[in-house]
Amino acid sequence: MSSGQRLREERERLGFSQNDFAALVPVTRKTMFNWESGAGHVATEALAVWARSGLDVLYVVTGERLPIPRAEPGLRQQALLKLFDAADEDGRRVIEASAAQVAGRPGG
Repeated sequence: MSSGQRLREERERLGFSQNDFAALVPVTRKTMFNWESGAGHVATEALAVWARSGLDVLYVVTGERLPIPRAEPGLRQQALLKLFDAADEDGRRVIEASAAQVAGRPGG
């Protein structure tokens, strides 16, 4: 997949029409079309503007996405993890079954 195709994919993911996305930069819809079709190279200034609207610049340029960073567990989650780690296997099964029941999922 070309960078132009990835640009179009990102624009559509963000819910923009070509006209609306082009207007953010601002360039014409024809320029936007040319970038997406590979007839031209996207200006870095445009990428910087679109990044503020949520464009994944790394993906457009390289085709690779960064993994979404996972939030660190809060104090309650940390305390629960410590209890889980301290429990024997039977205790861990009880904790897992209780959590699944409270979350409304079958399990245990």
